[in-house]
Amino acid sequence: MTKIDWNRPATYEDANLLLRLYEERREEKLRKARAWFVGECKVKTVEEWQALCPLGSENNAQWRMVVSYWEMAASFVTCGVLHPELFIQNSLEHLIVWERVQPVAAALRKMNNSPQYLRNLEAVAGMAREWLDRQGPGVYESFAARFKA
Repeated sequence: MTKIDWNRPATYEDANLLLRLYEERREEKLRKARAWFVGECKVKTVEEWQALCPLGSENNAQWRMVVSYWEMAASFVTCGVLHPELFIQNSLEHLIVWERVQPVAAALRKMNNSPQYLRNLEAVAGMAREWLDRQGPGVYESFAARFKA
């Protein structure tokens, strides 16, 4: 990962990439998976995750679709391709996803021998949390309380 430059001005390229990411979010299967994820995926343990998302299931496919989409989008930020504040200002859905994934992330990393699994999402969610904290006292906590598992 590169050092994130919060001070560089956002560019038209940043805006175009952000719009492209938005267009991809409108794809029918991803839209359905995102609705399931926000509405139904509220696991607190890896055992709950395994019961909800067994290998080969529709839920597992939806889980992978949502988390891989947001991991990809977050990688654009962590690699310096997409302006971090522009990304965060225009969608906090990645933070919702991280709030739902965070309780099982360490166990999934260990279970799959994949220590970097969702590291970009985790990093950008941390940036979003800091950004929300700068908006005022309790802003992050209020946001997170609505979406934690």
